[in-house]
Amino acid sequence: MSFFGFGQSADLELVLSDAESRRRAEHKTEEGKKEKYFLFYDGETVSGRVILTLKHPNKRLEHQGIKVEFIGQIELYYDRGNHHEFVSLVKDLARPGEFTQSQTFDFEFTHVEKPYESYTGQNVKLRYFLRATVSRRLNDVVKEMDIVVHTLSTYPELNSSIKMEVGIEDCLHIEFEYNKSKYHLKDVIVGKIYFLLVRIKIKHMEIDIIKRETTGTGPNVYHENDTIAKYEIMDGAPVRGESIPIRLFLAGYELTPTMRDINKKFSVRYYLNLVLIDEEERRYFKQQEVVLWRKGDIVRKSMSHQAAIASQRFEGTSSQTESRTPSQPSENNGRQ
Repeated sequence: MSFFGFGQSADLELVLSDAESRRRAEHKTEEGKKEKYFLFYDGETVSGRVILTLKHPNKRLEHQGIKVEFIGQIELYYDRGNHHEFVSLVKDLARPGEFTQSQTFDFEFTHVEKPYESYTGQNVKLRYFLRATVSRRLNDVVKEMDIVVHTLSTYPELNSSIKMEVGIEDCLHIEFEYNKSKYHLKDVIVGKIYFLLVRIKIKHMEIDIIKRETTGTGPNVYHENDTIAKYEIMDGAPVRGESIPIRLFLAGYELTPTMRDINKKFSVRYYLNLVLIDEEERRYFKQQEVVLWRKGDIVRKSMSHQAAIASQRFEGTSSQTESRTPSQPSENNGRQ
């Protein structure tokens, strides 16, 4: 290809203007690996430079224009041919012409709206990325760089406890209570299980954290359940009047905020699943949805001014710190 002059004769590189100071966040790739990406928040400016390096300095590069884009898109794995873009910003860096030496172009997308959190799931991916393009007559030169966006939420004003009685008539009657219905991602779920009536031989009880990913609409809705954690809270037969405490630390698990009807394409919800198993291996369970949200971290100097203002709105950013015990419940990933 290069012999006929069709091959790429230039390399592109994308460099953020605050790359040395900007925080990075781990994010799971489509292959299930964890990689670190530059972290942004809603309203932050995205700026940097595009570096065009000619492979053959003495040979001219003809082009039809150079541009850089900031894109937010949703990709459904069963419909990979269609990318649903909800953010699409373009900056033209150079008009059609030719280059005889390497060039650097500055760009800035000011106060960019990033309405949703980055997400990689079982059937859907929401990503943000920069894409630089040198348009050519036969083959474009393209370079992409992914970033990660976290969506911060304010502290819920109404956060009532969850209390419910469940049971089987004349066999089992229990009352369970969780201290809140909305938890931030590093919170602790505190609760208790109270046995009002026990006439079956229970040998084991656990709480599962279940993530339910919903994609599609109408008759084509597809649900994917993933058991994020299993947490044993009782081993042995309970008696009437017994109370079992619950203390579940969320920080040890891979969780995202609750996402509801994101761009009318997908949702992610979380449930606490209380499971009782009797001596005959019969399972009794009760699911209860809880809302997860991301609390703002302590303001860092590297954050832009608008992100710092947003972060200060969150509970405990200046005075409270998270406490966590050294021992964490063991994680047991699986499918339900």
